[in-house]
Amino acid sequence: MRLLFLGPPGAGKGTQARELAREWGVPQVATGDMLREAMAAGTPLGREAKQYYDRGELVPDDVILKMVAERLGQPDAAQGFILDGFPRTIAQADGLGAMLETLGHKIDGVIYFDVSKPELIRRLTGRRLCRRCQTPFHVVSAPPKREGICDKCGGELYQRADDSEATVRNRLEVYERQTAPLLDYYRQRGLLRTVSGEGAVDEIRQDLREAAGAAK
Repeated sequence: MRLLFLGPPGAGKGTQARELAREWGVPQVATGDMLREAMAAGTPLGREAKQYYDRGELVPDDVILKMVAERLGQPDAAQGFILDGFPRTIAQADGLGAMLETLGHKIDGVIYFDVSKPELIRRLTGRRLCRRCQTPFHVVSAPPKREGICDKCGGELYQRADDSEATVRNRLEVYERQTAPLLDYYRQRGLLRTVSGEGAVDEIRQDLREAAGAAK
């Protein structure tokens, strides 16, 4: 089973991908995590990516695609994978398709997490992190026992600058411009399936199982 999970920031892709990847015995491939790990480990691709990071530039598509190809070429991806939040542009989707063809793979389905903008803003602006241990909380869905205090270490909770409402709205606008066109891209190829990303986590997960089954 080779799936792509698409959706805006805050849609819940990462949480669901992590649990379903464990359930299905396939890797969750999230490019943001891969980049951070490669840079921290100082791999050749990680060092190349870090040059762009250090200059405040976006890592080029060809570097990201090389990382994805390297990851999908590992033995644990032979039976399938979940690509979490990648590709993000039409150019990346074209590159991914060509790369998968070279590896002898094909995408079985693309699952889009549909979440309303007010709900996305509520989720993204409600996140709080502990200054000391970086444990995440959410003022609505996962609040601390004491307001502003970390349950684990007693540290102060704070809101990251990129979780402010103005920044969140800008992130969603960037998503609409760059990533939303991928829905038509994959719809035209008969691969797109839509699942509501709102509601109980377990119900969403069951909808994803059914959508994945239909993609086989």
